[in-house]
Amino acid sequence: MANTLIPIEERILTPAEVAKLDARRRHGQLLIVIGFQFTIISVLLTLWSGQDLTYSPGWAHPVFYWNCFTALVALVCFMRGLQMRKGLNEFFSY
Repeated sequence: MANTLIPIEERILTPAEVAKLDARRRHGQLLIVIGFQFTIISVLLTLWSGQDLTYSPGWAHPVFYWNCFTALVALVCFMRGLQMRKGLNEFFSY
């Protein structure tokens, strides 16, 4: 009996194509984990960003820029990871 949880377009894949699909989904899961890690770092940097914006002169705000960069990396990793995991109907962690 066919597995109805598998999308129709994935039911006719060859073993090599299935391996490639699994690898793509594992890479997506990895990017989601990296996104969570960067989110934690970004939240912690938020504590110092206010002080950096208050006391650093002119445009010299390295902690604020670092915080913006880590937040951007987290967002990109989340978006790309979710896009790569498309079609996965289970949760797992490596």
